[in-house]
Amino acid sequence: MILKDKLYGLVLSGGKSTRMGKDKGQITYHGIPQREYLYHLLDGVCERTYISIRKEQEGEIKAEFKSIPDQDKYRGPFNGLLSAHSQFPDVAWLVLACDLPLMDEVSLRQLVLARDPDKMGTAFAQEEDPLPEPLCAIWEPEALRSSIAYLAQGNGTCPRKFLINNEVKLVFPTNPDVLLNANSEEEYKEALGKLETT
Repeated sequence: MILKDKLYGLVLSGGKSTRMGKDKGQITYHGIPQREYLYHLLDGVCERTYISIRKEQEGEIKAEFKSIPDQDKYRGPFNGLLSAHSQFPDVAWLVLACDLPLMDEVSLRQLVLARDPDKMGTAFAQEEDPLPEPLCAIWEPEALRSSIAYLAQGNGTCPRKFLINNEVKLVFPTNPDVLLNANSEEEYKEALGKLETT
């Protein structure tokens, strides 16, 4: 049985952060590590929230935060997504990458209110380039089940390509800045500059 109203939150924090040169989940933009900040945001709009981590990060997570270690069955972001799906296969997941320093609860509520559980997912997108943001999206259980077969067929490991090839509802955030990805030192400084002016 699919529980269409069940929505759990997942902060993807298991990447190696090679371009940034330091763990993006540990960067402090709002007075606390970014993965904890996003966890609190998701906790405001989801029934339960988890941080997706590599096994070697388990000792870094404070007891107050629930986490799901990667099972290392898949490559890239699908590793965290499908590790979470395997633990709770009948719920939808609101997924956030830990490199979204300008994300806020107002925007997340906009996404949740726009959710269409009859589609594979509901994803934020930029109006000038309307492609789904797979790591700022609600993934329905059917999408995650289908992505396992998609990966097994050797279609690549890009979550965006999967969403592009399936029926997804696109949502344009009222504040497009929330989709700024900070993956490098330059983008980190850009994010800090925008935070100082808000």
